[in-house]
Amino acid sequence: MSLLFSNRSYRSLFFATGISNLGDGVAALAFPWLASLITRDPLLIATVAFANRLPWLLLTIPIGALTDRKSRKKLMVYADIFRFLLTICVIGLVIFMPSASHGTHEVFLITILSCLAFLLGSAEVVRDNSAQTVLPSIVSPKDLETANGQMWSIEQIMGAFIGPPLAGVLIAIALPAPFALDAVTFGWAAYLVWHTSIAPTAPASRQSLAQSTAEAWGWMRAHGAILRLALMLGFMNLQATIIVTLLVLFAQDILILSAIGYGILLTAGAAGGVAAGLAGPKIVTRIGSQKSALLALGLFPLQCLLIATASSPFTVGFALFIGMFGALLWNVTTVSYRQRLIPNRLLGRVNSLYRFFGWGFMPVGALLGGWMVSLAEPQLGRQAALRLPFYICFGTGTLMMIYGILRCRLTKDGK
Repeated sequence: MSLLFSNRSYRSLFFATGISNLGDGVAALAFPWLASLITRDPLLIATVAFANRLPWLLLTIPIGALTDRKSRKKLMVYADIFRFLLTICVIGLVIFMPSASHGTHEVFLITILSCLAFLLGSAEVVRDNSAQTVLPSIVSPKDLETANGQMWSIEQIMGAFIGPPLAGVLIAIALPAPFALDAVTFGWAAYLVWHTSIAPTAPASRQSLAQSTAEAWGWMRAHGAILRLALMLGFMNLQATIIVTLLVLFAQDILILSAIGYGILLTAGAAGGVAAGLAGPKIVTRIGSQKSALLALGLFPLQCLLIATASSPFTVGFALFIGMFGALLWNVTTVSYRQRLIPNRLLGRVNSLYRFFGWGFMPVGALLGGWMVSLAEPQLGRQAALRLPFYICFGTGTLMMIYGILRCRLTKDGK
């Protein structure tokens, strides 16, 4: 914890990240729960998740160029202020919703919610890409694993350990309450970042967007380890989005959980994330980045198999624990690896290309999950249809693990 006490800029960014992720954690439960109150159609519910993740496909590359040209500090502040205003709009939708009946109003409300989710996702792209490119400028290279581990831990504690169960309690009190808290956290995070000392970005390049992106793409192609990691992350995130999109219906229809129970279930995953955030740097030090990444890959298919066969919240909770442990171990390992390898002048653009491949498939996963359940339900029934995508992800996750064993090489030069 000495880094938190010795580095004031890092400490400010750390607390801003924690507050912002508390809002993200509240929204992670409140948004799909709100969608499930509007409709029980898995494809319509998936549409909201699709809209929220679509900006990672459409905007990641131009936003990456923007973060190398503009003040990353200001971009983070403006993004949080925009999210504050959008969340106020969501509160208005929640207040309007009880007067709407099912049928055409159901589609209308889902459409509005999807539009708001898209705009919130767009602001998230700006905020997250700027935040991740800021860290190497305020932390020395030798402290990157520690800083990333602490950042991932606070994100999990606030965003997944505290946020979801708190959202469940707030929903039980009043449906607009979690969104009101969400708005407050975004405003508070903007204030904290504004008072954080962050080195200014290098002077803007005279290159066009196409030229600057091509330069970053050329660097990425020359460093094949980074490109392979990005493609692997994309495939893993596609599967993870299928799981996250359907988990709310799995919890309601198979586990028979309330909003509070669902929030508590999600904290099991958060506990795994916190454990990996704290233990991840030690694991990397002990067994190396290569073996740490492969260990993380092996935990994902196990998670999918456990959920597919589960009828108990305890089994699903354990599965979420090991799955999130693997996800955070992967992040601690690979994010530190690429932050150390990528030149600072290219960091925003290469990071955005990495996320384009790594996160751009998430909207596809959201729709794919809803489509699989809708297609299978008439033949298999509701419960079997909800289990099917988890079995499929177990198979594809196993193939990804085999690919990682054969092709994943975290070399010092990234080639």
